[in-house]
Amino acid sequence: MTILVCYDVNTEDKAGRSRLHKVAQTCKNYGQRVQLSVFECVLDDAQYEAICHKLKKIIKPNEDSLRIYKLHGSRETYLQTFGLDHHTDFEDALIM
Repeated sequence: MTILVCYDVNTEDKAGRSRLHKVAQTCKNYGQRVQLSVFECVLDDAQYEAICHKLKKIIKPNEDSLRIYKLHGSRETYLQTFGLDHHTDFEDALIM
């Protein structure tokens, strides 16, 4: 499944900045950054449960916002981009 992870972490103090870094690092482990606080991830069910569990342990629900959207169908059916699109199709052949 493809998911979109969006977050807004309160960074007014050092603890918030640390949470922001942890959320971003966790998301990087599962997908690719498409905007500053937005990641696209292609996951199986176990990975989905794992990322949700990890992110919920990091954020402070009374200060931060975390949204996870399940996207259905091919990327072309649910997405229109305008401007820069730094998406890498990991299903396609990668040339290094």
